[in-house]
Amino acid sequence: MLYKARTKSKELLIMELLNTRMDYEGEVLFDALTEKLQCECIILNDLLLNINNTNFQIDSLIITSEKNYLFEVKNYEGDYYHESDMLFKITKSEIINPLHQLNRSNYLLRQLLLNLGFNPQIDASVVFINPNFTLYQAPLDKPFIFPTQLDQYLDKLNTKPSKLNRKHKKLADKLISLHITESPYQQLPSYDYEQVRKGITCVQCKSFSIYIEGRKCVCKECRHEELVTASVMRSVKEFKLLFPDHRITTNAIHEWCQMVPSKKRIRRILNNNFNQVGVRQWTYYE
Repeated sequence: MLYKARTKSKELLIMELLNTRMDYEGEVLFDALTEKLQCECIILNDLLLNINNTNFQIDSLIITSEKNYLFEVKNYEGDYYHESDMLFKITKSEIINPLHQLNRSNYLLRQLLLNLGFNPQIDASVVFINPNFTLYQAPLDKPFIFPTQLDQYLDKLNTKPSKLNRKHKKLADKLISLHITESPYQQLPSYDYEQVRKGITCVQCKSFSIYIEGRKCVCKECRHEELVTASVMRSVKEFKLLFPDHRITTNAIHEWCQMVPSKKRIRRILNNNFNQVGVRQWTYYE
């Protein structure tokens, strides 16, 4: 007799959602550019390291004889603005400032290099790789590299004199050996709201090729049909799982689902399935 059914862990469910919704195009584009560097350097991409029981991720690290260049790569698209050390979309929604992620990785990598006996000098930058990204009120004193600056930055890096020796190769080999590929605990990749693809997926084939026909969502790929209410509620569940700190609001779910044109329809579904808290623009659902 089955007494305890096999269930998927929360971590596995999140991994499955990220596999469907994450786009690593930005990192791949940056890799293609750095691979063209002619200076003597060693490039390490996508490292997951640990120091003092704290994991941290590195998008890209370039080792030269002078210093180590650390890059946090973001594929944000659209219009943003910087205010009070925070980043916002023009729609006023706050996003995680990638500079905070960069500073954390920079600090932990520096500690790791010191512990290993290597040169701890690091030049750390956030790279905004998407050509359709704009940051208004961009501070001049922050290590941001914008799409229009990237070619010039890499050209400048290319002209810096660099002569690698055995110690640099030893450092690269050591970091690769410390890279976490398997862990006794489920490792989730770092992600934020802007990196995750929005929209309703087909419950059957996971395609984003969904259109609304009356009361149903229809998949162009496999022709599977699902009631709009069921599709929206499934998407809300995914939203809550991926972003537990975000409030469920009509605007948030409208943006998350994307292909439901009517906010009124979203609001009605939320009202029928959740408890409403607050009034007017402060309304959210639990």
